[in-house]
Amino acid sequence: MQTRFVRDWMTPNPITIVPKTTLPDAHKLMKDSKIRRLPVVDHGRLVGIVTLGDVREAQPSDATTLGIYELNYLLSKLTVDKIMTREPLTIRPDATIQEAARVMLDHKIGGLPVMEGDRIVGIITESDIFRVLAKEPEDHHPERLQENRVDTRS
Repeated sequence: MQTRFVRDWMTPNPITIVPKTTLPDAHKLMKDSKIRRLPVVDHGRLVGIVTLGDVREAQPSDATTLGIYELNYLLSKLTVDKIMTREPLTIRPDATIQEAARVMLDHKIGGLPVMEGDRIVGIITESDIFRVLAKEPEDHHPERLQENRVDTRS
């Protein structure tokens, strides 16, 4: 596998939100944009990340005794700064895809904000890494081809 860099596979200029974004607004943005994570930026500085899983976990359980109107009211007041992961792990654009994959595997996370200095310039996700692998040519192994041949002479 040749060396691939994060900058070549990341999503540049990712959609971001501010800490006071409500959960319903963050959830709608993720659904509408077909994304699963949003970096949280305050005055140009990355302060957290919120995932679709975080938003779903913040939803009330079916066992609640609150009425639907009370629930909707409470959810409309809940902001992402209450549930986000603060000081998320990040990676540089000049890091390799292998480095990004290793960080994600080691920490069991699905994406990393890409930072150039203190500025967020992109996001790299497990889907991007799968895309890299899918575009890599498969190694040519003649011995595998030989093993998989079926004798059709009989």
